[in-house]
Amino acid sequence: MDLDLAKIIRDAYKKAMDDRGHVNILIAGRTGVGKSTLINSVFQGDFAKTGVGKPVTEGTREIKKDGIPLSIFDSRGLEMADYKVTDEQLRKFVAERRNNTDPSQHIHLAWICIAEDLRRVEEAEQDLVNKLSEFVQVVGVITKARADQGFRQKVHEMLPSLTNVMRVRALQEELDDGHVLEPMGLSELMQHSMQLIPAAHQQAWAAAQKVDMELKATQAHQAVATAALSAAGIAAVPIPFSDAAAIVPIQVTMIAVITAIFGLPLSKGFLTSLVVSVLGGGGGALVGRTIVTNLLKLIPGAGSIAGGAIGAATAAAITTALGEAYIAALCSLVAADPSRTPSEQEITSAFTKQFSLSLTRGF
Repeated sequence: MDLDLAKIIRDAYKKAMDDRGHVNILIAGRTGVGKSTLINSVFQGDFAKTGVGKPVTEGTREIKKDGIPLSIFDSRGLEMADYKVTDEQLRKFVAERRNNTDPSQHIHLAWICIAEDLRRVEEAEQDLVNKLSEFVQVVGVITKARADQGFRQKVHEMLPSLTNVMRVRALQEELDDGHVLEPMGLSELMQHSMQLIPAAHQQAWAAAQKVDMELKATQAHQAVATAALSAAGIAAVPIPFSDAAAIVPIQVTMIAVITAIFGLPLSKGFLTSLVVSVLGGGGGALVGRTIVTNLLKLIPGAGSIAGGAIGAATAAAITTALGEAYIAALCSLVAADPSRTPSEQEITSAFTKQFSLSLTRGF
């Protein structure tokens, strides 16, 4: 049975983009608390440096970049004398977004940034947290963390509606006495935030952030499990050669979804090249197993049922091996330097190698 690879690729690309979705986060704090440094440290794309900002209220702008499923609403002006006006405008904006029938337009999370070295919580911050917490989960982020001295607990007590208070240090610092303070708390902040974001937008969060590979891998493993279950269900149907046209699209879509979760550039051309290369490397074994399984389905009665059972197990195993090999390849490439995007050639080579190893080990 001939497969229309071009259509499979188009459909896989669309589903991957639809499944990943988009996530919106509001980040507020006084000037100088280190919001830009934090944003650039945890998200892909150097948002605070190169993102294009569009005003949405007085003092708040939306920043987004092509290819990254994230909008950052950066709010300024908490240090201004008329901050109550600014806060009320922001509250109305978040409320309007919340009432939108399209969940992708909601503000899914808010961070309120407070610098640790200031050692105080301002009235403006209390006012804003109280207003925002009516409509969105709010996390307190203590920036420039060096010495707690009870300040985290103080923030907890003064801002009880926060879901949590996280201490972070976005960059490595060298103190006057020569001590080096490494970045801290970034993975914990991303993990806690992931728990607060609606499930439909968690793939987007995993893709947009760059500090925690486990968040990406966890979402990717879920995609593999879903694809393997679907492939097994189709292969279990005891009709000769019924599964080939349906299983391949599932596996290609899985690869596209994993690519999107890892926040890598996804195009139809790249997806085509990747699929063709991997099928060329491990395709002989894959096609051979498929033929044997479908031949078993030709046996009437019990043989047909047995053929279906074997087909289900084989389809699930191959799909799982394919997906896990791709995850392993991407983890090895991205973990070395999260700020660098590996080339298509590097991804294809690493994926083909990992999948070949899986076939050699018999999954």
